[in-house]
Amino acid sequence: MAAPSSAPPPYEELAGGSNPAPSPYPPAGRIPEKGTPDPYQPQAYGMQPQAYGMQPQAYGMQPQPGQAVPPVPHQTVYIPGPLIFLDQPMQISCPACNQMIVTRISYQPGALAWLSCGGLALVGCWLGCCLIPFCVDAMQDVQHFCPCCNAYLGVHKRL
Repeated sequence: MAAPSSAPPPYEELAGGSNPAPSPYPPAGRIPEKGTPDPYQPQAYGMQPQAYGMQPQAYGMQPQPGQAVPPVPHQTVYIPGPLIFLDQPMQISCPACNQMIVTRISYQPGALAWLSCGGLALVGCWLGCCLIPFCVDAMQDVQHFCPCCNAYLGVHKRL
């Protein structure tokens, strides 16, 4: 087995000593001659320098003299936010039947009624007095319905 006689050649010898790809940056200290365009400036290629935020205009997009500019159609999109229901009837547009209505309300026992009942039972009102929160509308949740199509619209929770 023969040992290699010398080390491999350095990279500079194999690559030819210079970088074959041109640099996009002008060489340091280079001053172009008078009367010749500088290839590193956009004017040399027929381009105009642009102000900040300006976009180049596409060819053929400008109206010709005597030609009317077509109107741009505008479309307004309404994105409804979440509807907050109150403890009284409300005037809204029903999403089911698309009519302007005043909601019909009904009361259902919610968390506040049940917690009040449990609290009254703990303090000794367990012989029927603890059921008073189920008879008071101010302690119950309010459900909203459409009077036209009877669709359920939402609820106002007390707690």
